Amino acid sequence: MNRSLRLGVNIDHVATIRNARGGRHPDPVRAASLAADSGADGITAHLREDRRHISDEDIDRLMDAINLPLNLEMAATPEMVEIALRHKPHAACIVPERREERTTEGGLDVVGNKAGLSPLVGALGAAGIRVSLFIEPDLHQIDAARAVGARVVELHTGAYCDAAFGPRREQELARVVVAARHAEAIGLECHAGHGLSYDTVLPIAEIATIVELNIGHFLIGEAIFIGLEDSIRQMRQLMTQARA
Repeated sequence: MNRSLRLGVNIDHVATIRNARGGRHPDPVRAASLAADSGADGITAHLREDRRHISDEDIDRLMDAINLPLNLEMAATPEMVEIALRHKPHAACIVPERREERTTEGGLDVVGNKAGLSPLVGALGAAGIRVSLFIEPDLHQIDAARAVGARVVELHTGAYCDAAFGPRREQELARVVVAARHAEAIGLECHAGHGLSYDTVLPIAEIATIVELNIGHFLIGEAIFIGLEDSIRQMRQLMTQARA
């Protein structure tokens, strides 16, 4: 079966560049609009507790300005739940967050935090927000995600992308393949993301049980050299090639 594969474009680092000097340029909402015109199926934005890139105003403007589904990445905190419930984005992806980290490092420990996550997932789901949990490609974490009521898991592909070509990368890829198959087998929709580039996306995009990739940092970095539209179109082309 040749299933379609959605591309979610993360615009966080457009805001990172803007915030380096203050002001309003470059505008992440404009980036979201360009992404929509270039083949993106959705927009992802991570509203961090320290607001290091995306701001509350950005979320307000994105909700008003874009027609694509918005995937709000967020920590499992009362503040973020309140913001999500107020805005009601299409989706909320719960991620681990530590203030000292440069980017999201590793997956959420659902197994060790079922009691805390279950009511949060329930509240978001009751508001009509599709909830995903950002986890390692680990079968126990996937089972726990289902147990707390999540409809979607997003597999962290960082270990695969960081591994050198050869046996180690093949081993990490195999973990993602097995995890994606298991997620579908127990009734969860499976996404993947983190660290994906033109060099690493094809083997992940070929996994038929993955239905969405969320990619940001690489696309924004590549846009410096070839423009945002072309960076997204090239990624979209590789994803389509993988499913052909």
